[in-house]
Amino acid sequence: MKPFTFEDLPNILGTLSLRVENIERLLKEIQNRSPEDEDAGLMTIIEASKLIRLSVATIYSKVCRNEIPVSKQGKQLYFLRSELLDWIKAGRIKTISELQTGVDQKCKNRD
Repeated sequence: MKPFTFEDLPNILGTLSLRVENIERLLKEIQNRSPEDEDAGLMTIIEASKLIRLSVATIYSKVCRNEIPVSKQGKQLYFLRSELLDWIKAGRIKTISELQTGVDQKCKNRD
């Protein structure tokens, strides 16, 4: 990187200003995206594998056993990000305190 002179400063500041404006515009676009936009995207099996951290072979076997949400068009498999995240959340195991709270609520509802 060459040293800048005083005469270079107006051009440098102009360039920096444009870059900052572009960064601000991109950040605003990211902030304005709804969660549905991000989650609605179709994913290939390789992208799904990276998201849920399972091997492609494991995903194929889960598809064959109808254990994972998938759409099929021809020979190609497609996964919705939101469906995969919901599938993962559905397998969540409750803690002992969550189970106890559920039992307490059911007991209160009987009374």
